[in-house]
Amino acid sequence: MIPARAATTIPQPETTTEVALTGPWRVVVLNDPVNLMSYVVAVFQRVLGFDERTARKHMLEVHEQGRSVVWSGLREQAEHYAFILQQWHLTTILESDETH
Repeated sequence: MIPARAATTIPQPETTTEVALTGPWRVVVLNDPVNLMSYVVAVFQRVLGFDERTARKHMLEVHEQGRSVVWSGLREQAEHYAFILQQWHLTTILESDETH
């Protein structure tokens, strides 16, 4: 008969994952080959409440630099803006603003 072995357990380190909900988040619009510049300006004005000058500034950043941070703040509101901009067919992502 083979002797029964005692079950050994190795303690696992406790891990947790935290999602920063309260820190600043950035809404970033990325360049795409589909939307006209005038359309992007109009969407920025309608969705974000930008005046024409500010909307054009951000549109040119998207066009020339490939991206523009159009809003920064709490994650829930950032997700809201990103969702709406995506519904208007703008390529939009969220980034954690880890510099603050």
